[in-house]
Amino acid sequence: MNPEFIGSAHNPNQFPTDQGREVAFAGRSNSGKSSAINMILARKKLARTSKIPGRTQLINFFSVGESHRIVDLPGYGYARVSASVQEHWRGLLEAYFKNRTSLIGLIVTVDARRGPKELDQVMLDWAKETHIPAVVLLTKADKMSRVGARALEIEAVQNLGVPAVLFSTRKHQGVEEARDWIWKWLGLD
Repeated sequence: MNPEFIGSAHNPNQFPTDQGREVAFAGRSNSGKSSAINMILARKKLARTSKIPGRTQLINFFSVGESHRIVDLPGYGYARVSASVQEHWRGLLEAYFKNRTSLIGLIVTVDARRGPKELDQVMLDWAKETHIPAVVLLTKADKMSRVGARALEIEAVQNLGVPAVLFSTRKHQGVEEARDWIWKWLGLD
């Protein structure tokens, strides 16, 4: 497998053809979506990363095989962008989630230090209602104590109702487990 950037979409008419299978990464701004994608796909600079919340402003599509894609979505919640930009993102995400038939899995990134927030639960509720399997990546787990991270993992599974994976790009923690979920959904296992 040789992951490649396919393109970015500012509007729904720029989405790639809706065929095959894709797994989307969603989460709050600066929760580690793009870093997780790079680590899972073993490509350092495939998805653009930044310490500034709100850098991912388009829906970015990456090929991971013939008609198999990973999708990096703009973050929700806090970002230093105008209200009109946030409104545009909301509409773009709504169009993606409402109409995308090739979406077969959802990864929700949650900063382990912050825990799940209301918008994370909204995203997981949507996945449940539409029968899209989801997994939560508790990112930046290396910045917590082992006991605290493990307690959060257990709490996340109980409260959110989906599997949770402790994940750290620095320590390569949870990478194989996350990759296994994604490959299973894409039919690449």
